Amino acid sequence: MEALKVLGTEKVGKIEFTGIEGGFGEGKKAMLVKDIALIHGKELRQINQAINMNQKRFKNGIDIIDLLNRSERFRNFAKENGLIGSNRTQHVYLLSERGYAKLLKIMDDDKTWDIYDELVDNYFNMRVAIKENKSSLVTQERLAIMKDNSATRRANMLYKIAMATDSNSSKQQLLARAAKEITGEMTIPIMEEKEYSATDIAKKLGTTATMVGRTANRLGLKAD
Repeated sequence: MEALKVLGTEKVGKIEFTGIEGGFGEGKKAMLVKDIALIHGKELRQINQAINMNQKRFKNGIDIIDLLNRSERFRNFAKENGLIGSNRTQHVYLLSERGYAKLLKIMDDDKTWDIYDELVDNYFNMRVAIKENKSSLVTQERLAIMKDNSATRRANMLYKIAMATDSNSSKQQLLARAAKEITGEMTIPIMEEKEYSATDIAKKLGTTATMVGRTANRLGLKAD
């Protein structure tokens, strides 16, 4: 891994933060999670918790570096730059541009995308692509992240609707669609069944809906 170096004070909007280069490759810029928390108006513990709960998504040395890992070089960097708040500090996370993009998929708040645009355009290496008239690279990355988040939101909405419905077959169909939004496949089998109302049954049997309802109640069945 490349050695880390402090570039000085960077600025996004009215917020200043520490620019860092290295760790993820020569000339690659990185960002401390404590600064990301500040820019997004979050508490550091919230961001650390989100990362810890989604560790499998982040590749060490590519997306993320914990400066308090076993590397003496990184620990010394953290100490020399006052990044260790107290003896109880367990992690000092540093994210690459790719790691920051993954964090956005977890956060996905209203403020996220405007900040992402500004950081990418004015801080991370992707601004080089813009200067070279390769803005399509930025657009593709942005659209990919937005697409993933959109699918997650749709799946959450379908799940909530499924949990609120009384119809078991409808619930199964909604859960299957929610799963498909995330995995791209129907992982939950849809129950193919037709439901009949008390009125439908009464018409077929030549009786009344009231009589069907009473019979259903005696059998412990629900009749609407």
